[in-house]
Amino acid sequence: MGRAFEYRKASKLKRWGTMSRVFPKLGKVITMAAKEGGQDPDMNPKLRTAIINAKAQNMPKDNIDAAIKRASAKDLADIKEVSFEAKAAHGVLLFIDCATDNNTRSVANVKAILTRNGGEALKNGSLDFMFTTKSVFIFEKTEDMDIEELELELIDFGLEEIEEDIEPQENGDDKVIIRIFGEFASFGALNKALEEKGIQVSKADIQRIANTPTELTEEQLEEVEVLIDKLEDDEDVQVVYTNIA
Repeated sequence: MGRAFEYRKASKLKRWGTMSRVFPKLGKVITMAAKEGGQDPDMNPKLRTAIINAKAQNMPKDNIDAAIKRASAKDLADIKEVSFEAKAAHGVLLFIDCATDNNTRSVANVKAILTRNGGEALKNGSLDFMFTTKSVFIFEKTEDMDIEELELELIDFGLEEIEEDIEPQENGDDKVIIRIFGEFASFGALNKALEEKGIQVSKADIQRIANTPTELTEEQLEEVEVLIDKLEDDEDVQVVYTNIA
């Protein structure tokens, strides 16, 4: 997705967390995972991952527990994952992942947002060769962590790439974080390997990574961000992936 975009997205999620606007989105993922694989995180890796990601956004434990319990509610709406493909100005491509109990509403909302903000819906499948689906894990680097040794240990579990980066903090005390990328099918193996090594993951996800990132100027980025922000504000939209470098 590109570091600048990723940092912008992280900053926005932090603001959403303050206003509790991101919690319903995280709650949907937790509820879907609990309904699909059971309410015990120890026996449900997908739920365990959803909880990790929710905690990373400071979602309160009470909210997490409530989302898990909703999975067994008799009147629970059938929430499904759907994706839309689109393009924006300046060669920007978009994958829009949603979690919705009303597909008709989601289709109408996404198309309306695209039309009003310089975007255009594409036929699903149009971007299949423009993005690759990867397993992505993020965690803070500890003083005793040897990155080269960790890389060698994780290769057998599907690791493809590992990188070290600085995550800016508001208090100026920046953190060193590690990102690892692996094959889509290796998510479970990598997740288990990290758990066994005692590494506390702050984010674990399946992401769409652009094969050919597009460079934008600051002005172009600001223009495209208007559309992305509108999409992310929609209650059904979980995440927007782009090819922004």
